[in-house]
Amino acid sequence: MITLAPDIGKLKQEHPALFAAQRRYLRRIALMAIAALLYYIFFFEFYGIEWSRAVMGAQQLGRYFLRMFVWQDFLNWPFGYYFSQIGITLAIVFAGTITASIIALPLSFFAARNVMHDRAMRPIAWAVRRLLDLLRGVDMAIWGLIFVRAVGMGPLAGVLAIVMQDVGLLGKLYSEGHEAVERSPSRGLRAVGANSLQKHRFGIFTQSFPQFLALSLYQIESNTRSAAVLGFVGAGGVGLVYAENMRLWNWDVVMFLTIILVAVVMIMDALSSQLRKRYISGKPVPLWQPAGRG
Repeated sequence: MITLAPDIGKLKQEHPALFAAQRRYLRRIALMAIAALLYYIFFFEFYGIEWSRAVMGAQQLGRYFLRMFVWQDFLNWPFGYYFSQIGITLAIVFAGTITASIIALPLSFFAARNVMHDRAMRPIAWAVRRLLDLLRGVDMAIWGLIFVRAVGMGPLAGVLAIVMQDVGLLGKLYSEGHEAVERSPSRGLRAVGANSLQKHRFGIFTQSFPQFLALSLYQIESNTRSAAVLGFVGAGGVGLVYAENMRLWNWDVVMFLTIILVAVVMIMDALSSQLRKRYISGKPVPLWQPAGRG
């Protein structure tokens, strides 16, 4: 039998720095694991959380999970009401995300450092970035509570809540996409006399468009999951059905709605993949060929 121990020993002698770095890495991982364990012990002890409560909670969670798969009187459920609320949720998501994308795109140019690079423009870029920080720093559910008080309960409050948070999030991500582009096309456009709008349109946005599309599609998927929470605060959609059935301990209905939402997200992911393939990967363009002489 061939053993590798002598070879490893020889390698350790030939490359001591490499194995020393590996030992340091393992020590750091061990220290991080010990620190995490100590933090959890401190958390439970400092806040007076008994370990028995955690065990009991896990047991209760198991009981709820089992109830979710026992669908009683399934054929008599109000499916029309359930699917109508899911449809309202999807309408809120699309209206909010598309509106936020339209608003965030121009704001992202004002926040991008490679666009607002002049000394006079830097205060504007700083102000726009702080505005985006403010918008995304407030959770969607908080925006929902604010707009429910402002415009009343219903889908409009949900749309406005999504718009406010997504403008801040997408504006920041779009601006980072603009900043990451190659600057050579912009310099070339400037050399041939293009104005600022043409440089931003053809030199920057042409390169950042794939990221813009990918982020927008992902945010639609993400908001489909997050928008369910808006119903809990009165902003319309399937969250209201969730809240009603959780209060009534109808965990079978909760699981049914969850499965439907997961299926919707999977369908949207498949559609997003097709759009990414079509508009990001693109299709090969045939080279121009001169017409044959007759």
